[in-house]
Amino acid sequence: MSIQTVQTVENVENVENVETVESAGTAEAAEGQYPAAVVEGPTPEHADLIAELRAVRHFLRFTARGLDDEQAARRTTASELTIGGLIKHVTSMERTWAAFIAVGPSAMPDFNAMAEADFQARADEFRLLPGETLLGVLTAYEAVARGTEELLAGLPDLGVSHPLPSAPWFAPGVSWSARRAVMHIIAETAQHAGHADIIRESLDGQKSMG
Repeated sequence: MSIQTVQTVENVENVENVETVESAGTAEAAEGQYPAAVVEGPTPEHADLIAELRAVRHFLRFTARGLDDEQAARRTTASELTIGGLIKHVTSMERTWAAFIAVGPSAMPDFNAMAEADFQARADEFRLLPGETLLGVLTAYEAVARGTEELLAGLPDLGVSHPLPSAPWFAPGVSWSARRAVMHIIAETAQHAGHADIIRESLDGQKSMG
C-alpha cells in the first residue's frame, strides 16, 4: 500500500520506522489476508493461543500503516477513539492481564477504590498525549507482545487460576484461568482492531480487509 505524502524528511523516516515495527513478530501476509503463523509452544493449545494473539495484533497494527503522528491521533468518527490511542490502550490492557496471569490480582488496582486521578489516567490511555508518537506506542506494543508470549511459553498449565480483582464489572468471588485471561486479551484486541479499522476507513478510505 502506498504511503501518503508527508511533508518532511523526519516524517518520512518516522513512517518507515512505524512500518518496520508494525511487521515485527508477524509472518508476512498479503494485504487483507489473515496472517499465517507457525508457532511453537509447550502444547498445541499454547501454540494456537499465541498464533491467534499474533493475528489479532497484526490487524490492529495494520490499521496504522503509513500514518503520521497527527493522523494517528485524529478523531474521524463520532467516537473519541483514535488509532494511536487504541494501540496505546491495548498495550496497557495486555500488559495488565499478562501480569495477572503471572502474579494474580495484586497486578491490578482495586477498581472500586479508584479516585479522580485514576480515572483521568485511565482516560489518557486512549489518546496520544503531547510528546507521544505512533512509533513510540507501536514499539511499546511490540515489547509487551514479546513479554506475553515468553510468559505463555513458560507456563506449563493454562488452567492455573487467580481470583479477579474487585471491580463493578466482575462478580465477587470469581476466578479466571490463564487460558481465560488470554482469551480475554484476544477478544479485546479483536474488538479494538475493528474500531480502528472503522476509524482508518473514515480517515482515508483504507480498510484492513474487503
